[in-house]
Amino acid sequence: MYPLIEPYLTGTLKVSDIHTLYYEVSGNKDGNPVVFVHGGPGGGTDAADRSFFDPEKYKIILFDQRGAGKSTPSACLEENTTWDLVKDIEKVREELKIDKWHVFGGSWGSTLSLAYAQTFPDRVKSLVLRGIFTLRKRYAILKYALFMPVQLESSAANSNSSIKKGPRIFSPKLGKEQILGLRVIKDEYIAPIPEAERGDLMLAYHAQLNSADDETRINAARAWAKWEMATSRLFVDPAYLQRVEDDEFANAFARIENHYFVNEGFMRDGQLLEKQGIDKMQATTAYTLKKAFPEAELHIVPDAGHSSREPGIAKLLVEVRRNYQAYFCPRRSHTGQATNKFADL
Repeated sequence: MYPLIEPYLTGTLKVSDIHTLYYEVSGNKDGNPVVFVHGGPGGGTDAADRSFFDPEKYKIILFDQRGAGKSTPSACLEENTTWDLVKDIEKVREELKIDKWHVFGGSWGSTLSLAYAQTFPDRVKSLVLRGIFTLRKRYAILKYALFMPVQLESSAANSNSSIKKGPRIFSPKLGKEQILGLRVIKDEYIAPIPEAERGDLMLAYHAQLNSADDETRINAARAWAKWEMATSRLFVDPAYLQRVEDDEFANAFARIENHYFVNEGFMRDGQLLEKQGIDKMQATTAYTLKKAFPEAELHIVPDAGHSSREPGIAKLLVEVRRNYQAYFCPRRSHTGQATNKFADL
């Protein structure tokens, strides 16, 4: 990844009577514009997100979605849907007077990037999507709604396992100590919910995350966010888990993410994979997207989980953006004339 840089422009944009977004711009003022679409929902942006892009080549735009990060009001669920966020991306583009831009998103950010590209295809130069998540109901249910025990045996011992539900949170690369650590976090995730309500953890969490009692809500938010942080990486990073100790972050992240999942992303199941949506772009979830969108390039990172911060994924994301520079960033000929046969893409 590229060295950390500071934004040369920060601002806020009022997008409704309720919500005001934070945005920032860094890198080259005259560079090729790229917008970073963060995950969650509710995750917010981080200074390190600027480092996926060459600051000499790209005009780097980050923004926090409704209720997330530095956007206000924090953790607000009112007027907070997928299609509100899609319109917000377009409002940020218009505010910055950008004609077209590259769209770069991971996890929930890949969901929102796809929704934006299908709604405003003429404004998208390219899509780079990581940790593909199209909000298909069965995947959200597997991770958050079902109670399943953690598998502690080796992968070889479980080759004939009949377990078909719940997240598979073991790996041949994980040792017993690491898997036991995940089991503790799983127990912490279940703990806030009374046993009688564990038939649907997602709905049970929805009640607690919207509780009028601050202690109930924050305890639930920490447990939900910690489960997300622990299961998004192949190897659990203790420093990453520390983010849940920030009550404002945990509250926004857990409330907004649960809100979207309970409401099934405010879209039809599998909507983003439907032919009419894919066709607008002229152009397991990642493989399903590849089949629906054959023009896309699919890369499998064998030594990583879901997070953009894992070394294998971060390295590939930087390489992809660097390779796109040859196509989308102006370059100089021997005469000094700017050339780019793809400039109109």
